[in-house]
Amino acid sequence: MSPASLREVAWLLMLIPFGIVLGTGVFFLFCAWQRNKTPQGGADSFLDSSGRNLPAGCQFVAFDLPARWLSVKSTNPAAVQAALGLNHPTPCSLEEGLAVAHDDKLFISPPIGGWVLVVGSGLPDPAEDVDHCYRFLTQVSRKVGHVQFFSSSRVLNYHSWALLEKGRIFRAYSWAGETVWNQGPVTAAERELDVACFDYGAEINVFTARESLAGNCEKVSLLAARWGVDPSLLSSASWRGRGIVGELSHGKPH
Repeated sequence: MSPASLREVAWLLMLIPFGIVLGTGVFFLFCAWQRNKTPQGGADSFLDSSGRNLPAGCQFVAFDLPARWLSVKSTNPAAVQAALGLNHPTPCSLEEGLAVAHDDKLFISPPIGGWVLVVGSGLPDPAEDVDHCYRFLTQVSRKVGHVQFFSSSRVLNYHSWALLEKGRIFRAYSWAGETVWNQGPVTAAERELDVACFDYGAEINVFTARESLAGNCEKVSLLAARWGVDPSLLSSASWRGRGIVGELSHGKPH
């Protein structure tokens, strides 16, 4: 073989590794493009943490389910603010509102699909004073109409929910080591979810009933979704506009 032929063979041998590297890079770029093009779970949907299909492009809000919240059927956060009688109301973003909602303050969301959410530790806790919670909810509902209340503590398995219209209690249930509130007929959504609602004074062994009580806590957000809206499943695109943060006057609405 002539020297010229040997040089050509050497050049070809040098090009082979380069071609392999180039081909591998193109292959991985193609795979990455395919993953971005089609979301997991199909072309039009993906699964949330509970296995439910949601629209493509939906992203979860980056916060845990609140311990207590109100769902108010309204598109007017200012009316909700007035009903609550917040002191020092301040416009704020979602992130700012949720950050301070743990300091005995309340965050009122912008309208979300016909609902206004109220989140914060300033909301009354039925486990501490169920009578105060009853008065608080009925007073707010008289001013804004349709109000829903939810509460869940997975540490103690305490849980509550209430549905009001114009100051009238249609349904309320609260467990705090015992049934402290059980008013109105069980709703269809509660039956569908098979929640356990115990009568007043029922002798319940919290250890043997632990599974049922924990199940109730897990189903609070599912009940909220059936009644209206579940905060933990809202997409970040839903939270548009600025909300309102403020303090309750001695924990009571005006």
